[in-house]
Amino acid sequence: MPTVHLLDYVAGNVRSLVNAIEKVGFTVEWIKAPEDIFKAEKLILPGVGHFGHCLSQFSAGGYLEPIRAHIQSGKPFLGICVGLQALFEGSEEDPAIPGLGLIPGRLQKFRDDDKSVPHIGWNSANASREGLSLCGLRPTSKYYYVHAYAVAYQKGELEKLGWSAATATYGNEEFVGAIGKDNVFATQFHPEKSGAAGLRVIKAFLEGNLQTKLPDIPGAAKVRDGLTRRVIACLDVRTNDEGDLVVTKGDQYDVREKGEVGGKVRNLGKPVDMAKKYYEQGADEVTFLNITSFRNCPLADTPMLEILRRTSETVFVPLTIGGGIRDIADTDGTRIPAQDVAAMYFKSGADKVSIGSDAVTAAEEYFASGKRLSGTTAIETISRAYGNQAVVVSVDPRRVYVARPEDTNHSTIKTKFPGPNGEGYCWYQCTIKGGREGRDFDVRQLVTAVEAMGAGEILLNCIDKDGTNSGFDLELINEVKDAVKIPVIASSGAGNPSHFEEVFANTSTDAALGAGMFHRGEYTVKQVKEFLVDNGLLVRQFEANI
Repeated sequence: MPTVHLLDYVAGNVRSLVNAIEKVGFTVEWIKAPEDIFKAEKLILPGVGHFGHCLSQFSAGGYLEPIRAHIQSGKPFLGICVGLQALFEGSEEDPAIPGLGLIPGRLQKFRDDDKSVPHIGWNSANASREGLSLCGLRPTSKYYYVHAYAVAYQKGELEKLGWSAATATYGNEEFVGAIGKDNVFATQFHPEKSGAAGLRVIKAFLEGNLQTKLPDIPGAAKVRDGLTRRVIACLDVRTNDEGDLVVTKGDQYDVREKGEVGGKVRNLGKPVDMAKKYYEQGADEVTFLNITSFRNCPLADTPMLEILRRTSETVFVPLTIGGGIRDIADTDGTRIPAQDVAAMYFKSGADKVSIGSDAVTAAEEYFASGKRLSGTTAIETISRAYGNQAVVVSVDPRRVYVARPEDTNHSTIKTKFPGPNGEGYCWYQCTIKGGREGRDFDVRQLVTAVEAMGAGEILLNCIDKDGTNSGFDLELINEVKDAVKIPVIASSGAGNPSHFEEVFANTSTDAALGAGMFHRGEYTVKQVKEFLVDNGLLVRQFEANI
């Protein structure tokens, strides 16, 4: 197979990019030293996380000048995410660190007045020049973005310099989603995580089709721009009584079959097969929650690593892994910090890691210290190395009813659903250990603390709703959305497509997650999305072909 060279400085998930390159018929050779760049014909520069950290790593390794020389020689160059940002003069994310300066302009943080930051999800990449497709981009497609800083698009400015730009809109801000000129193409989105639409972009670049005539696509003029609402499939993974890894689903964390003493673990299917099925149904992301600890298994042999490796070979949307992301002692007694644990999952195919109980403990310590950051928590160390978009905090609250707000020192809401004794107010108590232990700590305290620590997203469960199929807890979601600016994923309670429409119509949640209704085959992801479209909501349409 023809070869492309890839520069990896160990920041985030590169495995999926390799899998995507191989999927479209090319093979990867790794750049291991600056002099290797001079041997490269086609060079790809992926980047995830903090602009200053990435550029500093490139500079310290002696890569910046060889990268610049490769581009100026006329050889094909593809930059992804921070790989695009590096082409510009700099970023306000780290003003002291310069970019390559090949394109005028600096990156700015999205204004967070009326939208979540980071910008996470599926958005457009529309070419600014009519009738031309920039590296396979199509106005009917959506692409996966995850970033807080962007290059603001000023119509005609880049074009005056010979660049072709494709843009996206987030709120009222139009920014550069992709840019190309001669031998250079770069994307702010992640093509390797953008399904068939992204694979098409990678294939066009590798085959040298940087700019071609846009194909005639029926209905293209009617496609809506902007960020879509995400529908996520979640798989709880554990070992069953025979020692096999299975997807299961519990009712408020009870995963054993009912009606018999010592009922077996509920087996709903194999994790890799089910993830692929949901991808082909149009799931925007897939989340694996490891609910078996694997305490007696060396970290390097953890079965979840193999699940991620195999899933990322065929599933080209973001993968999140939760469970066990903490400072641990390996089976031989070696202490492994959370950042290194996360790194192993990223290398195996994960794009995000989810932290649960340890986040509650860290948040309690944050408040106890007078809201001072320690710099040593898992959230802080992982987000500092890989960017806050790589860190999800999984929150497991339950309702505690009170007659009056003054009956508790916690943040309360007036509820439309009174308690067992007619209480008209409630607060949301944080729990740990899979909901088995409650803490004297409320959900608003937790989410504000983890946002300050560097979490990029909240996975908001609700113990009261779990397994009920009665819809999401809209009051809880609005309470959390009011407290933070980072994106929120609504979870627990989804039983039919109307519940997804209800949560998107009545809250500003950024995404919604389903599990049991998908696993049991009652509804498909495709059916949920069709229902949302019928009700006027913007979602990504699945593309089967490259």
